[in-house]
Amino acid sequence: MSIGYRETELDAAAKSGIPVLEVADFLAAAPGALERLAGELRHALEQVGFYYINGHGVPQRLIDDVFAECARFHARPLAEKMAVRGNEHNVGYMPLNGYVSRSSRVEKATRPNFVEAYFLKRDLALDHPDVVAGVRYRCANPWPEPHLLPGFRETVVAYLDAMERLCKRMLPLYAAALDLSPDYFDEAFAEPQYTLRMSHYPPAEHGDSDQYGLAPHTDSSFLTMLPQSELPGLAIRMPSGEWADAPAAPGTFLVNSGDMLRRWTNHRFLSTPHRVANRNAGRDRYAIPFFFDATHDYPMACLPTCQGPDNPPRYEPTTYGEYMRWFARQYDHVRSRDSHEPDDPGVPTV
Repeated sequence: MSIGYRETELDAAAKSGIPVLEVADFLAAAPGALERLAGELRHALEQVGFYYINGHGVPQRLIDDVFAECARFHARPLAEKMAVRGNEHNVGYMPLNGYVSRSSRVEKATRPNFVEAYFLKRDLALDHPDVVAGVRYRCANPWPEPHLLPGFRETVVAYLDAMERLCKRMLPLYAAALDLSPDYFDEAFAEPQYTLRMSHYPPAEHGDSDQYGLAPHTDSSFLTMLPQSELPGLAIRMPSGEWADAPAAPGTFLVNSGDMLRRWTNHRFLSTPHRVANRNAGRDRYAIPFFFDATHDYPMACLPTCQGPDNPPRYEPTTYGEYMRWFARQYDHVRSRDSHEPDDPGVPTV
């Protein structure tokens, strides 16, 4: 890819109204980079809820390899994928038309999403104490048999490790953007939760005419990192209320804040609605979003710089585990395992 082409793509992203943050200097600990970029991040998350990062340092070859593994997994026979079907921890395979976006606060969805996906979390060993104890969302991943997809697990775990490192390196920037000390989030993310969703969107013409690949929704996460797909498909509801396609900027990540960060910041940072439709005629689209969250049992109470006498906390403290027990009810394979559905923890108390 030529430099000129790359600059053109980044310019198109910036002109869309979605900020572009150059993070290479910050990640290299260049003097003044943290303070400068914190202001840019604050603007992005208070005004838009999405931004691109360039210069992130994750090898493009690794990203490309995971896209290829995503396609390879979804090309396998349905019986093989169903052998690792999703469970109550929301890991494993979710078949096409496998869920309706019931947890969306954007609109009342009634149609299933035209997407199949394979979810993975931290690759805990079978003898890990949390796995043995059956702690929700602290589980062993259901992997395909190695002889069916040789090298699949190794490639994906390498990507999970790289993404965890990048997200943790971004935390001082988030703290500074919130007028907190750069190390403020260290304890909260001592062993962060994360989820990789390896999604396949078949061509829209194969589904129903009024069916989304992914209906309008907000993410549950602290932050979501989405490496750029070869094909477009994501649209964002901009501050004007209008929906706009997110331009593809090769080599970047498109990053957004989710409901947990919105809640933690007392609505200071946005959780912006977005949707997916694969309108690329006759072509399959793949996506590998990485959802990053605090340690499983860390109590997320309203941040001290996001409250005051005229701005009291809107929510009671919650943990990742508590919140996800509600959010994941939209997935049939999770809801069917629970005997009850807890109240929506996203409803403000004041």
